[in-house]
Amino acid sequence: MSYVLTLIGAAGARDAVETMADDLCRAIKASRPPFWLSPDACDITFRPADDEALADAQAALDAIPASAPIDRLIQPVEGRRKRLLVADMDSTIIEQECLDEVAKAAGIGEKIAAITERAMRGDLDFEDALIERITLLRGFPEARLQGVLDHQITLTPGARELAATMRANGGRAVLVSGGFTFFTQAVAKRAGFDIDYANRFIFENGALAGIADPVLGGDAKLAAMEKEAKAMGLGRGEVVAVGDGANDLAMLDAAGLGVAFRAKPIVAARAKARINHGDLTAVLFLQGYRSAEIVARM
Repeated sequence: MSYVLTLIGAAGARDAVETMADDLCRAIKASRPPFWLSPDACDITFRPADDEALADAQAALDAIPASAPIDRLIQPVEGRRKRLLVADMDSTIIEQECLDEVAKAAGIGEKIAAITERAMRGDLDFEDALIERITLLRGFPEARLQGVLDHQITLTPGARELAATMRANGGRAVLVSGGFTFFTQAVAKRAGFDIDYANRFIFENGALAGIADPVLGGDAKLAAMEKEAKAMGLGRGEVVAVGDGANDLAMLDAAGLGVAFRAKPIVAARAKARINHGDLTAVLFLQGYRSAEIVARM
């Protein structure tokens, strides 16, 4: 079976990637020179003689110093390109945690952010933490939420390109969130996603009053992924999932390619792939897309 080793450097890290690629080509006895996907990303294809040779290649990859500004992955060449993208929203497709931004506007930013951090690290049950945060935010004016959305929420670099390129190549882009449809619907439209799944706010007298049942957590993200895959006639192996928090683990574990994007330690330790240095276009490079194939927007 043929395998591909992908190296993706931080912006401007071409020299470091070149040096690492040359070293790895020798270590794994690659028959071809690196194929450059972009100025900072390359593929090295190889055919290991046996399982031991594959393990040696992985060991060579694992030996790259943690300080190196390079993301890396070994995977089979066959089935590398996926047809369904399922992505978390907060701190993945967008650069913020929406409830943290609402809390800042409400004057209780640090209190809410501490709960969010513990939930994303897996130290608190996600659903309990969500209910606790919304309880603290009860009474926040609905009209002010729009200001948070308009002025505080920004897309992560590469988000539009990721969704557009997947869709341009016959795929579907799905946004899943433990957050709220007030934000996911707008973010899905901005980033070019096909559909979004999230919780719903309850408003009373123009102010935030609670969460509509059922409360959606990590299991709901996995369920949404499986629903979308089934509708497209796809198996889990044809799905790429991206997220950063503990409530993303179920879908990341189940997807053919689960990508931890600048993730919490518990997530980075379990995901098949980790992106710490590249932007979201790195998810395309992991699938073998070249920079010339990346679509800016559909």
